[in-house]
Amino acid sequence: MPVHKSLLCALILCLPLALFAQESAPDEAGRVAAKSAWLTLTPEQKTEVMHFADPYKDYLRQAKSAALSAAALSALAQQRGFTPFTSPSQVKPGARLIVNNRDRAIAFVVVGSDSIETGSRVIAAHEDSPHINLKARPVIQAPGSIALFKTTLYGGLKKYQWSNLPLALVGRIDTVDGRHVQVNIGFNPGDPVFVIADNAPHSDSTLHTRTYTQVLAGEEMNPVAGSIPGEHTTVAEQVMEILRERFKIHDEDLVSAELELVPATQPADVGIDLGLTGSWGQDDKLSSYTASRAIFDIKGTPRKTALAYITNFEEIGSPNNTGAGSQFLDTLLTELVDAQKSPASPLSVRNAFRNAAVLSADCNDGVNPIFPQNSEPSNAAIVGYGVTIKRYGAGFDPNSEFTARILRVLDQNHIPWQTQTPKVEVGGGGTIGGFLSMRNMEVLDVGIPLLSMHAPYEMSSKVDLWCFYRFMSAFYAME
Repeated sequence: MPVHKSLLCALILCLPLALFAQESAPDEAGRVAAKSAWLTLTPEQKTEVMHFADPYKDYLRQAKSAALSAAALSALAQQRGFTPFTSPSQVKPGARLIVNNRDRAIAFVVVGSDSIETGSRVIAAHEDSPHINLKARPVIQAPGSIALFKTTLYGGLKKYQWSNLPLALVGRIDTVDGRHVQVNIGFNPGDPVFVIADNAPHSDSTLHTRTYTQVLAGEEMNPVAGSIPGEHTTVAEQVMEILRERFKIHDEDLVSAELELVPATQPADVGIDLGLTGSWGQDDKLSSYTASRAIFDIKGTPRKTALAYITNFEEIGSPNNTGAGSQFLDTLLTELVDAQKSPASPLSVRNAFRNAAVLSADCNDGVNPIFPQNSEPSNAAIVGYGVTIKRYGAGFDPNSEFTARILRVLDQNHIPWQTQTPKVEVGGGGTIGGFLSMRNMEVLDVGIPLLSMHAPYEMSSKVDLWCFYRFMSAFYAME
């Protein structure tokens, strides 16, 4: 009986969605292809997955900026026996070291029994996330007797998502007279929040022709800072007076301040089954946490030195002296080699880079349940299906033998994994891996998928988080 043409078309259109739903059994190596990682768990493991997400949420409650993330991770490291690296004499097998880079990036090292020149195991991630910065002269008077904060945008965010959202103000003010002032307004009970005001539907007809990306323009991303005028002063002048009094600062101190507006929300479980973690900043504080947690949990002395390298400024291209484009890692590796082989020759340092095995860890977008057509089904990462191996092509991928070596680690440890290649001419992205491979290191990009990536509230799967941590732990121990 012939198939009706409309039915055939419907089957073809449904095929990509059907491919996303495929499930297959583990192969002989234990790898799971197109099967939810939840279905591979024993009851005991499922309990472990759920418990593992709790301290991660605690970390997210603290890590509201790169600097606060570095401080939170450093505190966790010290609880686990890590000490600040201050002397070459500390570089002995089994030593657990903290290397602070200007309080905004950080590295953790567990020194192995082998020479660092012969190779190391490095996991690199970034702890910055899309947010809104205050300008140097941040307060203006606006129509309607309202004072606004003037802002600039940081990272790839969708501007419209940040309106009508309670925002907190975090960061630091370093004053001309030498004081360091921490700012954290919006998370404690009774704190005010700051909100970018949208236009009511009763009076927005002139805005209807704006495009998707210009619902709000960059210069319109200005939240309400205050609304009460003084007897003889404007609202803006009153806001400035409150800032001066609260933080004991002068106006010029705001020029040197680093102040960020971030969502004033806190992490929570998503879904009636509690399977997802929702929070701002999971890209890429998730990778920073798992890389750090895995190195904290190393027992004894590994054969190869393990290093978690947590960077800043990835969302804007890794510039500045705390980004992956800086020479911080070069200096650190030179110091470690020099402590073992003093003086370190240029060749021995280059050998240390050449022999290093690196995971560039960074979250990636997962198949969106509402917009699945924006992913290519045979190479798209699915939330809850395990670790993502990213394959970008065009010279960004490592050589095949290093990729196979990493896949062997996943298979031998029965860790579910999948692949991610963006749909051609639809998706894209980048990581800090290129900065590391340019140093002649072997680098593979890995991650786990998120829903609502780069939004003010991102979602990750608890089972993916756990699998990522297990993968990183296995990688640090890789022979």
